[in-house]
Amino acid sequence: MIHNSAIIEEGAVIAEDVQIGPFCHIGKDVTLSRGVILESNIILAGKLFIDEEVRIFAFTSIGSEGSDIVIGKRTHVREFVQIGTQKDEQKSEKVIIGNDNFIMGYVQIFPGVELGEFTILTNAVKLYENVKCEDRVIIGGLSTIEANNRIGTGVMIGGASYVTHDLPPFTLVEGNKASVKGLNVIGLRRRLKDPKLIDEIRGIFKKVLLENIDKPLAQEIANTHENEYIKRFTSFIASSNI
Repeated sequence: MIHNSAIIEEGAVIAEDVQIGPFCHIGKDVTLSRGVILESNIILAGKLFIDEEVRIFAFTSIGSEGSDIVIGKRTHVREFVQIGTQKDEQKSEKVIIGNDNFIMGYVQIFPGVELGEFTILTNAVKLYENVKCEDRVIIGGLSTIEANNRIGTGVMIGGASYVTHDLPPFTLVEGNKASVKGLNVIGLRRRLKDPKLIDEIRGIFKKVLLENIDKPLAQEIANTHENEYIKRFTSFIASSNI
């Protein structure tokens, strides 16, 4: 169903069952896949691919002239969100948003940002250029992530935090400026059934990050340890900008 007030430019690709509400504007290089729902007053521009069963709420703006954006399946984008709307005359960085993400109201996502899967951005979060978030990241409201930083899988960031450097996987972070406060043990328990392995990760966390940032030791552990979670954690620290 397409409302008669919607504007769809010639060249846009719209699946048969897409729902487009009133006063939406769909650009010529936009592709809307099966099951997509656009509520109302939405602007979609630039090269934009929206995968199946994505829902976008009112007064959201995605893309601009020259932008290149992909939004993965079943992602929800709430009201007044801006994704890749900032123009750069010299370059255009691709925005990639994975499957099953929840992007809440007033979020701003700048060019070059990548989100993994099952990530939650709560109200008024701002991700500057080239921020890379891995899977299952949760960012509290009113937080800002500065440009060119990485957020590891399973990170939880408290509200109103200001992040200026990489954040290793499975960490709890908060503050202005933000710092690591602990380990996301609940997140680890959801992934790992062996409590001894979680205790081992805790010990490594204290040695290479909490007490002192020891990148050589982190790299040594990443090179020699067999467990994928420990490898991921320590190799991230070894290559981070912290």
